[in-house]
Amino acid sequence: MFSRDTWKEILETIRKNKLRTFLTGFAVALGIFIYVVLYGMGNGLNNTFDKFFGDDATNVFFIFPGRTTIPYGGYKANRRIEFENGDIEDIKAQFPMFLDYITPRITRRALVAYKNESDNYNTRAVAPAHQYAEKTILMKGRYLNETDIKDRTKYAVIGRLVERDLFLGEESIGKYIDVGGSVFKVIGVFQDDGGDNEERYIYIPYTTRQLIEKNTDKIDQIILAFKPEIGYSGAMAFEGKLNTFIRDKKIISPDDPNGIFIRNVADQLKQNQQFAGFLQKVISGIAFAVIISGMIGIGNIMVFTVKQRTKELGIRKALGATPKKVTNAVLFESIFITTISGIIGLIIGIVVLNSIGGKTLEDDYFITNPEINYGTAVFVTILLITIGALAGYVPARKAAKIKPIVALRDE
Repeated sequence: MFSRDTWKEILETIRKNKLRTFLTGFAVALGIFIYVVLYGMGNGLNNTFDKFFGDDATNVFFIFPGRTTIPYGGYKANRRIEFENGDIEDIKAQFPMFLDYITPRITRRALVAYKNESDNYNTRAVAPAHQYAEKTILMKGRYLNETDIKDRTKYAVIGRLVERDLFLGEESIGKYIDVGGSVFKVIGVFQDDGGDNEERYIYIPYTTRQLIEKNTDKIDQIILAFKPEIGYSGAMAFEGKLNTFIRDKKIISPDDPNGIFIRNVADQLKQNQQFAGFLQKVISGIAFAVIISGMIGIGNIMVFTVKQRTKELGIRKALGATPKKVTNAVLFESIFITTISGIIGLIIGIVVLNSIGGKTLEDDYFITNPEINYGTAVFVTILLITIGALAGYVPARKAAKIKPIVALRDE
């Protein structure tokens, strides 16, 4: 197919028509470049969703109390709903077939001090299961256990950055810190993939927090995980049953939107994945449309090329060139330009994707590590070359049908 003479002919034609070749190649390279960048940005958006939800377990419900807006069951509107320890036990007893684990959470902000160092940190009073909900990673020491909850121990598990800020490189395990006027012993240090904010929390037993606050049994929110094997549909059914149960227990109208709030992480994740998938398809469609428009441009340019070379091709046929050779002369030029330009556009697109990632892009545009699978990139490039060949085929066939006598009269 590609003989030495064919190569010489292609390169000579390109040399004589630099501007035309550049414009053709530019259209192709730009099309594949735009496709790679847009597709990579779409993947970056998906990465952001995965990162946002991947920090915590995805089979989790967060349940928050609110204020009623509808009078119900003999109670007036604007009643503040509160959760107590008994609610935890009632949920355990009511839904053993759905429940994987459950934990309360009480959040307070306090001044925390060690020796001469101090700062304000958020404390979370929790049960041991909270470690699984937040995917807390212990660096050293241990997490809270059931004995700590039962005995109301003054033990604390601190974040990596709390240790860095307060202890200044000194070993923290076994040392005592002042948390809002109460002394706690550090028993563990954790890290969290959620980032710096998550690593500035301090975890203590929720029963200890309740003891400090005049031996109350109130809790801020409830976090529970459903068994993964029940699947998405099972999780949605569990959410409905749980919502009804709590509303009945707290005497909240079924139509009151503000009595309680349940954040279903699995449902949010699915919705965001569907949105990201739809957005990715839209982006891919736009990028592919750019490629198609580039291919149309190639076809138009090749038609012009055939017109420009009418006399030359006529002479070749007069000298014995077969229609196949004439077709190949035009078609191979189109394939060659498309291939080289497509590869250039692909390389530039990948380089740009690898260079534009960073904190600013993630924070301002919610795009994390934009990337494109190399297999996808190569497939699109091959597809581009194929379309380029088809775009050049029609004018190539037209060139093959040129009659020598007509071509020699062309001006």
